[in-house]
Amino acid sequence: MQQIKELRNKTGAGIVDCKKALEEASGDLEKAVEILRKKGIAKAAKRSDREAKEGVIKIAVNEAGNEGYIAEVNAETDFVARNEQFQGFAEKVLDIIRSKKPAGREELMNLEMDGGTVKDNLENLSGTIGEKLDIKRFDIVSGGTAAAYSHMGGKIGVLAALDKPDKSELAREIAMQIAAADPKYIYPEDVPAEEIGKEKEIYRAQLIKEGKPEQIIDKILQGKINKYFEEVCLVKQEYIKDDKKKVQDILGDVKVEKFVRYSL
Repeated sequence: MQQIKELRNKTGAGIVDCKKALEEASGDLEKAVEILRKKGIAKAAKRSDREAKEGVIKIAVNEAGNEGYIAEVNAETDFVARNEQFQGFAEKVLDIIRSKKPAGREELMNLEMDGGTVKDNLENLSGTIGEKLDIKRFDIVSGGTAAAYSHMGGKIGVLAALDKPDKSELAREIAMQIAAADPKYIYPEDVPAEEIGKEKEIYRAQLIKEGKPEQIIDKILQGKINKYFEEVCLVKQEYIKDDKKKVQDILGDVKVEKFVRYSL
């Protein structure tokens, strides 16, 4: 029943269809999603599963405006996530990332903080608050221009880096776009061939089920893949402030080098 519930949440399909798909997939949830999509019963599966944990995402950009920092610090409840001590600890973690630029989480946990290590402080705060706390992940992004954007009180955080300097306003617009539209890639050429093949397979099964003639299926497939790029590729997305434009239109000759989007 738990698997059926999870499959329903992922696909919007009915109980009976979910039960049959799970049986056919021998209990493999992702395979069951594919089966339902091929039958045209499911909505497109979410591109990325969200974390259920509470916490906060902290962001910052250096004074030069060419490097950005992001960190996700977790708690068990939203009540603790809004706690002043917890928020202060998360800010200190971000400051350490900004100044020391650790190569990974393990290095970060062993860095000095308030007379101990980051790990010591995390464990002490966890004991004081009475909840399991964690520093899940962090990233540092650099380029010609970097921008950071926080949404929903730190529930969504974005860093974006452009290839040209002095583009802080444009970089912020791009970061806002990423926060709102949740792209998976920057350009269509970044999408792995395996993923495109999988999508084509699903669309083909849907089109055959609809009774479309074989000779026009390939043409329709290309249109569907182009539509898929508009969903998952940043530059192909509709610009959130003007749906008559694509993101590539507002970028002009500026390129997006990298982006990071965290969501709680």
